[in-house]
Amino acid sequence: MKIAQVLASPGLSGFYADDQEAIRQDAKHDGFAYAGTPLTPGFANVRQKGEAVSVLLVLEDGQVAYGDCCTVQYPGVGGRDPVFEAEEFIDVIENHLAKQIVGRELQRFRPLAKEFDDLSWQGRKLHSAMRYGLSQAFLDAVAKATRRTMAEVVAEEYGLPLVAQPIPIFAQTGDQRRRNADKMILKRVDVLPHGLINNVRTKLGRKGELLLEFIQWLKQRACHLAGEDYHPALHFDVYGTIGLAFEGDTERMADYIGTLEEAAAPWRLHVEMPMLADSKQTQIHAMRALRAALRRKGIAVLIVVDEWCNTPQDIEDFIASDAVDMVQIKTPGLGGISNSIESVLYTKRQGVKAYLGGTCNETDRSAQVCVHVAIATQPDQMLAKPGMGVDEGLMTVYNEMQRTLAILRARGAGRD
Repeated sequence: MKIAQVLASPGLSGFYADDQEAIRQDAKHDGFAYAGTPLTPGFANVRQKGEAVSVLLVLEDGQVAYGDCCTVQYPGVGGRDPVFEAEEFIDVIENHLAKQIVGRELQRFRPLAKEFDDLSWQGRKLHSAMRYGLSQAFLDAVAKATRRTMAEVVAEEYGLPLVAQPIPIFAQTGDQRRRNADKMILKRVDVLPHGLINNVRTKLGRKGELLLEFIQWLKQRACHLAGEDYHPALHFDVYGTIGLAFEGDTERMADYIGTLEEAAAPWRLHVEMPMLADSKQTQIHAMRALRAALRRKGIAVLIVVDEWCNTPQDIEDFIASDAVDMVQIKTPGLGGISNSIESVLYTKRQGVKAYLGGTCNETDRSAQVCVHVAIATQPDQMLAKPGMGVDEGLMTVYNEMQRTLAILRARGAGRD
């Protein structure tokens, strides 16, 4: 089976592109938008619409495979590619890349994914969003050509046992922390709530008191709505605000995280990006020091990396430096979906927890493809995406997971 035609269509992502630095520097809300001047190159406003491009591959038999090019909520920081604008990249796909795609045989996914992940355009690699969408389309095309699920293709090409069991799902609240936490509790989400703790004054607290209070409320609310037998893990992305509040002092940060652990007990607690440095090496050094301080104090909170961890090599470097307990494998930032597959497998081999993440700013299609990757690679958790409304992203991921597991069980795949 060959690819007969390549099409591209504009799309919207599930959220918005936000200027993280401007928000960290206290950009004020203006309704749902933000007022003020953007600080990150490429932004016209502090918050602007999220864009996507669907790559459609028409096969010889008329089937259409597709994937979505999209990028993260906070582009242009922490070593990430800049803001993604759909119009520019539709032209690149239809008028340039299509010539290299039409006529390709669809026997294996990995060689196609690697070739286009390594491809240069105007002297540099393709934007990570483009590589992400192209590789999704290739995976779907091989699955359709060989009449298998995408999970089966990944498992076969990477030599993995196909385990028909669900992956714990992690949902995120956005700024509607309490209302959306209620939604998660009612649906008994495995890991919650993310919290979007991206400002010291309004979300963490000058001494961390707002996050501490939120954890205390969350436990009480969960018991009230879901009962004593509900035991989710708690995962907070703090966007470096702990480092800002405690002036980068490792001991004070560790002591504060210890108070969060006490408040969360007996639930497991993950803290993502406790501080945010201005380079990868500085980030590694700071996280390694904090992790060592936590262990010395007997604090078992898992430290999670996101920013400055954008490539498979970055992941290897953080793990080799003993700087992390869990890696967010941020699917759009890594480019080709094959990089996410290999990164989950590498992280697990090293004894570090793998979180197949991404962003609220993805699409329904990229989320569906990631479900198949998760089923094949078995990370410790995966993100409910796209969007910040909880229900939509959770529905997209949960339903695709359950449909695929039903198919795999019918075909004889076992449980672990």
